[in-house]
Order: sequence, then structure tokens, then C-alpha cells
Amino acid sequence: MQNAPDADVIVVGGGISGLACAWGLQRRGANVRLIESAPRAGGCIATVRRQGYLLEAGPNSALDTSPRVARLLDELGIAAERVDANPAARNRYVVRNGVPIALPMSPLAFLTSPLFSAAAKLRLFGEPFISRGSAADESVAAFVRRRLGGEFLDYAINPFVGGVYAGRPEELCVRAAFPRLYELEQQYGSLIRGQVLGARRRARESQKSKHTASMFSFRGGMETVTAAMARQLRHVELNAAVSGIAADGGGFALSVDSAGTRRTLRAPSVVMAVPAYAAAPLIRPLLPAAAAALQGVPYPPVAVVYCGFHRNAVGHPLDGFGMLVPQYEGRRILGSIFSSTLFEQRAQTGHVLLTTFIGGSRQPELVALEDDELAALVRTELAKLLGAGVAPDFCEVRRWRQAIPQYTLGHGARMDALNDAERAIPGLFFCANYRGGISISDCIQSADRVATAGYEFLGRSGAAG
Repeated sequence: MQNAPDADVIVVGGGISGLACAWGLQRRGANVRLIESAPRAGGCIATVRRQGYLLEAGPNSALDTSPRVARLLDELGIAAERVDANPAARNRYVVRNGVPIALPMSPLAFLTSPLFSAAAKLRLFGEPFISRGSAADESVAAFVRRRLGGEFLDYAINPFVGGVYAGRPEELCVRAAFPRLYELEQQYGSLIRGQVLGARRRARESQKSKHTASMFSFRGGMETVTAAMARQLRHVELNAAVSGIAADGGGFALSVDSAGTRRTLRAPSVVMAVPAYAAAPLIRPLLPAAAAALQGVPYPPVAVVYCGFHRNAVGHPLDGFGMLVPQYEGRRILGSIFSSTLFEQRAQTGHVLLTTFIGGSRQPELVALEDDELAALVRTELAKLLGAGVAPDFCEVRRWRQAIPQYTLGHGARMDALNDAERAIPGLFFCANYRGGISISDCIQSADRVATAGYEFLGRSGAAG
């Protein structure tokens, strides 16, 4: 590089992926600089308190599916702030014929559940005899319909996809969006056989590692983890927007706009940790094919409506994680999380908090409604589905114009283009929730892998300062 670098690595974007990657690099000894355009780090993870309620702007919880998650909390000194999900939140409700029905969690419960017809249950017994699929890029809907039947698609997978991705199973690629489901078929030839045999293997591994995945949050909400990373990173620059990236003598030169001025920052390595739609224009001059791939990742809009009620104003026992609504039901919400059941101290004593989601790929037009229209829509749906007939004593609306990246058909090819880009320009890395999974745990694990690769690059190139 012609000029002295400003850092070993510049991380562009201060969401969970960028923060975790920067933290991993700093822990390994790299000089890291994180650039974030917003006035706060954390991205979609934000926790606010309103009138005795704790509201999560983004994810309401996380799963520690990897020991890396627990290690991160220990490194940050926030493990004691962790709270596990209430055992009372074990139930997951799915609406059928306008009634929330608990999703069966055992073989016996499945056989007796009114959620699925006798024909659908019988259809499931034939699943082990269905041959593997051969399509290279099969949709979730086609995969499930082929293996489990249409009713299981409508009343199990469709609402689940709506709850996780705010998406539609007809559009998502099973191999990209649900790789474990795809791998079960490939490895065992059957989802049921794979679930049984895989459960034995997971039990053995869990016994060895003494690690069991569980759902958790923090006493002060999910922002605890992102705030801790932002606080302990040595170089975090807020209200600074990267407007261009150029190759610079074996490294990179970034144009950064802040406080009405533009300056150039240089580093041997750059991590792009912003959403795909924000990364695409930045890298287009360097890597047009990768930019086109990123531009092809859709982000549908989602509205979130928080409603606080007196407990006796809601007829449903709220004894679960929440309620998902299948598209087949023709309603106007994707589902609702029973937030005050899931974790303690989410509502004041004698009250409950319901967090309801609207829009996504299913009904994106609803997100354009005015706040009072969205609130009225949710009140109507909660009255019909949960018996919340009395007006809430608290209501707030939040919108995400570009919410969750969709792993649609062709996503594998798009990610291959990013792999090619990283090979073509060593020192450039992509790290965001459009790659490797959308959950907090997925993002933490992906960020750790990128941090490892980034530090190894610095060592190979002799660029670490």
C-alpha cells in the first residue's frame, strides 16, 4: 500500500455480524476499525422500554446452537445477564380454522392432534419410502409437498417459514434456507429416519461436549450483546458512511463521509458486513458479478406491532412461545410472539405483551398502512384469534422497509459468486446474515469463521500491525 494503513482490517457495518467479526479479529490481535453509518451500533437488534414494557425491535431471542455463542458471552462479561426462556413457553401454536392449536411435540401428540387430518397423518407414514430428490435448486414448498404432502406444507412449514423468514416456501430454496432439512434427505434418504438416527447422534455429541442448545435473551434485552461488543471494541466510528471502495496497492482505500466531510481510510483487508443491497453498489466497480449477485437477494418489508394488555383482557392462556398463522387461513398477520410469557420482566405486573408481525413476502403491501391502521388491524386479529377483545393499554408500531434476506431459488449460485470474489481479491470478505444463516447464532458463528480467515490472511500477507 502506498500510504500507511489506518487499520489491519476495516469492518463496514455495525450489526451483529460486523460487531462479532470485529470482536473476533480484535481478540486475535488485529487492529480493527469498524465503520457504521447509523448513530448507534447493533443494526436491527435494539431494545427499548415503554410504559413498563420491554420491546425488541429485532430478534426477541437467540439459540446457543454452538459453544461459540456461550464463549462470546463469557468473553464480553455478560454471561450473568443471560436469561433462559420460560419453560411455560414450550408450546407453539398454529392457527387452523381460526383457532390456535398447539403444534404436537411428540409422536403421540401428533397422532391425537386436531391440527392435521387423518389423511395427512397417514401420508406421513409413507415418507421413509420416498426416494431422494434430484433437483439442484428445489423450493421448500416442492420439497415438503414431495416428502410430506400438501397439508403438512400448509399447516406446518408455511407458517414456520412465515415466522422465521417472513417469507413464502414457494420462493425459498430448501438447500440454502433449511440446509439441515436438505442434508437429512441426502444423508438418510428420509426426514423421519434422519430425525430418529440424527437424534441419537446429537445425544452422543451433546453428552461429549456437555452442550445443549437452549433459547435465551438477557435481563435488559437482546441489545445487551451488541452494546457490550460496541463498548469493548477499541475503534468504532458511528455516523460514518462508506461511499466507495477501491483497490489500493495490494489493499483497499475506502471513502468515508462523516460530519459533512469525506476522507480516505486504508487497510490491507476489508469485511463487508452490511446488508446485500448496501454492499452491492460499493463493490460494483471492483466486482460487478458479485454486486449483481448481492442485488439479487430480496428483503421484503415487515411491520411489528407491540400491544400491551391487562392479563384478564386476553382470553387465551398464552402458555407458549407464540402463534403462527398459515397463509391458507387468509388472515392479515404472520403471527404473534407471547413476549411476556417467553421471558420475565417484558411487561409490568398483571399485564402481558404481544409482539405481532405483518407483511413479509406474503403481504408486503400491508406495511404501507398508517400506524393507526396497522394497530387496528392487529387489534382485530388478536381479538378473533386470542380473545383480546378489549383495547390494549399500550400500542406501538415499528417498520422495517427491508427486513430479512430471503434465501430464494438461485441463492446458492449467488453465494458462489461471493466465494469467487473473495478468491479474486484476497483480503476482501463478506459477512452478513444473507450468508450462512439469518439467526443470531448463525451470524456469530459466521463472523467467527470470517475473523479466523481474515486473521490468517493478515499473517500470510505480513500485513498485521
